[in-house]
Amino acid sequence: MDPALRELGEHIATVFPREVLRWSAPLDELRACVEREAIVSVLMHLRDDVNCQFKQLMDVCGVDHPARSRRFDVVYNLLSLTHNRRIRIKLETDEETPVPSVVGVFSAANWWEREVWDLMGIHFSDHPDLRRIMTDYGFDGHPLRKDFPLTGYVEMRYDDEQKRVVYEPVKLAQEYRRFDFLSPWEGVQRVLPGDEKAEPANGDDA
Repeated sequence: MDPALRELGEHIATVFPREVLRWSAPLDELRACVEREAIVSVLMHLRDDVNCQFKQLMDVCGVDHPARSRRFDVVYNLLSLTHNRRIRIKLETDEETPVPSVVGVFSAANWWEREVWDLMGIHFSDHPDLRRIMTDYGFDGHPLRKDFPLTGYVEMRYDDEQKRVVYEPVKLAQEYRRFDFLSPWEGVQRVLPGDEKAEPANGDDA
């Protein structure tokens, strides 16, 4: 493990002995799992502490583990330009318990948390404007959950002929997909579209 990452991980664990559940640095990437209620104070320390200086929140995302009692992970990816380091902070939550919003720490979290709420259904308490951002406001369900059905829902699109938004049943282009893992260059026709108009070179087949 990189000594600098080890020192930073031990520093965070020392400052938050109860809040940081575990930390590691696989592949030279520092990761820490923290208590849900401590996320605001942990991120504020990572932003302001001179040894951390993680001033940029790169994104917030959710991960669904349906088999767990706390089925969701909320992941925060931070960047320190001062120290040229990244850190990934993770917490666990369930469907009913909200996660404290970190918009007061990083204003960029506003839209990230709205996206996580919209697509995963993870609620953020004290968010200033928690509403859907990717789907329609009247959309039923959260489409990135692993138990979200592929059929039986409607999709929304703008109809240019009717000049309005229309709702239609979800249509899957293919019932089953078959993947060809061969090189995409294998099987390419020798004469590509448009080449049939060109004169063949000397000694080359037409």
